[in-house]
Amino acid sequence: MIPNTGAFVGKTIFVSGGSRGIGKAIALKLAKDGANVVIAAKTTEKHPKLEGTIFTAAQEIEAAGGKCLPVQCDLRDEDAVKNAFDKTLQKFGGLDVLVNNASAISLTGTEDTTMKKYDLMHQINIRGTFMSTKYAIPALKKGNNPHILNLSPPLLMEPIWFGPHVAYTMAKYGMSMCVLGMAQEFKEYGIGVNALWPRTAIWTAAMAMLGGGGETAKMCRTVDIIADSAYSILSEDSKKVTGNFFIDEVYLREKGVTDFDQYAIVKGGDLMADFFIPQSLMKGLVSIYSSSDNAKEGDSVNNDSGIVDKIFAKAQSVITDEVKKQLNAVMVFNVSGKNYLIDAHASRPLKIELVTDPPKSDVTMVTDEETFIKMSKGEVKPTSAFMSGKLKIKGNIAIGMKFEKLFKELKV
Repeated sequence: MIPNTGAFVGKTIFVSGGSRGIGKAIALKLAKDGANVVIAAKTTEKHPKLEGTIFTAAQEIEAAGGKCLPVQCDLRDEDAVKNAFDKTLQKFGGLDVLVNNASAISLTGTEDTTMKKYDLMHQINIRGTFMSTKYAIPALKKGNNPHILNLSPPLLMEPIWFGPHVAYTMAKYGMSMCVLGMAQEFKEYGIGVNALWPRTAIWTAAMAMLGGGGETAKMCRTVDIIADSAYSILSEDSKKVTGNFFIDEVYLREKGVTDFDQYAIVKGGDLMADFFIPQSLMKGLVSIYSSSDNAKEGDSVNNDSGIVDKIFAKAQSVITDEVKKQLNAVMVFNVSGKNYLIDAHASRPLKIELVTDPPKSDVTMVTDEETFIKMSKGEVKPTSAFMSGKLKIKGNIAIGMKFEKLFKELKV
């Protein structure tokens, strides 16, 4: 791993959304040098599904060797953001690094994206990043080797990254556009403005809440690869290193790192490509957005044995009230042209039936009969089918990914 060099002794770092996951990992890495860290996030009480608060993060940061100021801050609230920076200056007297880490996500298409979700993503991702930077600049101008680091992707204007979830893509790309413009705008002040993004999926509690199961986790790396990359980038000369869209693995290889198994959840296993990665960097990775078109809606295969019908009949007993509560959705499976409706909405009786004209659903999953039967037998995991293009998910991808658990019970 990238060793700590003491480069951040006494420096002040402001991290948005740093109570858990990637933000906290970066904060802890810098804290080991003896840095002053401001954790600005909303969570002051334990979330029912997500670990960590600004106070538990502060305890870990101080245990690691740093000083920490936890500040409750809703990035949508301008007064709260201004107050967070005022408290930073009052406590530590200055600011050297801003890490724009906070982000909201909804992997839904246009029809399935509520305006509440749309607004949340744009208010936190774009507006929050812009506003945090705006109020950080006066202090950063006086900072020691001042840096701004946005956790955002390279700007690849390719349809594959827009089609499945245009609202989310716009929100993340907005953060990257801030890098593009602000690197130029603040160059005269010697402020380095860069973006950092992972080549592979990173396993966090937030990802687990989105619906990723154990098989997904096995294809991820840990937050340590981002923390190491961020530490090294922020150690560079801010006057010389600015306007870059760094990819963690590519950057670390340039810095001499050769052992990437150290960052893997499962050493030597398959790794999942993250969103927004150039095609050239997807080699050797399994991708959610495969160009394969194996699963085509309407493809017809004879179902003489009626095994698919039997599988859905078995689902009646498998989808218990507890499972229904977790799914809380209307789903359609298109299996070789036949549409099976599963209404597992928590407030209604379970309904599973073959339909000719499927109703509007939260998610539609398209596959062929052979793949569906293999998933039911446990011979092919839904996550693997999804990533190879044999299972396509339209609508809310997060709901679709929750079917990993269901298929474990559907074995025939």
